[in-house]
Amino acid sequence: MQGKKTYQEKLFNSFRLSERVPQDNFYRLLKGVLDLNFLYVQTKSYYGDSGQKSIDPVVFFKLCLVGYLENIISDRKLIQHCSMRLDILYFIDYDLDEELPWHSTISRTRQLFPESVFEEVFTKVLSMCIEKGMVSGHTQAIDSAPIKANASMDTLELKVPEEDLQAHLRKVRVFSSMDKETPHRKSKGDKSDRGQRIVTASKKELGAIQSRNKKWSTDQDQRPGSGNKGSKYTSNKTHYSPTDPDARISVKPGKARKLNYLSQLSVDTASHVITDIRAYHADGRTINNCQI
Repeated sequence: MQGKKTYQEKLFNSFRLSERVPQDNFYRLLKGVLDLNFLYVQTKSYYGDSGQKSIDPVVFFKLCLVGYLENIISDRKLIQHCSMRLDILYFIDYDLDEELPWHSTISRTRQLFPESVFEEVFTKVLSMCIEKGMVSGHTQAIDSAPIKANASMDTLELKVPEEDLQAHLRKVRVFSSMDKETPHRKSKGDKSDRGQRIVTASKKELGAIQSRNKKWSTDQDQRPGSGNKGSKYTSNKTHYSPTDPDARISVKPGKARKLNYLSQLSVDTASHVITDIRAYHADGRTINNCQI
């Protein structure tokens, strides 16, 4: 006889989350070995003694880890994803009827903690991996990749030389019909210092920029993303980003110019454990066929 499933929500449920997550589930196994309780002492100084309670710092870092493991870069999508996964809820110690933190809380907490706290978590987890024999220390594989900065090419501004700005740059730089002395989109604030706003390139370097600009004026329009106004005729020698002064203009073959950072990663080949990660300026290097 053919069966037909009908759904009717129960008023009362007898449900235990721990019984629904398999014993061999990855997040269940990870929860059993990952002890982040040291964070309560490490982060205590960043909170006041009154007001509403914050998100649990252990929960925050576990959510960050889930975002990395699940390849989710949006805090909003991360919370939505976690709310649909029983194993992740069990991993972060939330029950079915508990409301997860707001995505904006994740963003604000990330800004609250300094870099040293994140480094301490990384060092602690790495030491745990070493204690478990997951790091041999014999062979390290190093790779790097450009990471897109949270800044628009349209807000780029001209660097100011020690002498007259307009007279100096018109001698060394080719202006297109779409290029203007003012940025295409004004940034809300300028976070750069005086050193980042000053032209430090030599006459030889600026002359090379002029030659490249003439060549790019013919082939840049054929690249994907070249419709971005700020992607044309720009250089780190003559432009800076007021929104993110540490970001640098870089380009890979066949791609449009963008504001990037350069991330370099070191991995122990025994169990593929990350042993070091650094962020560098995206200029002055040629790595992984990335021309800058």
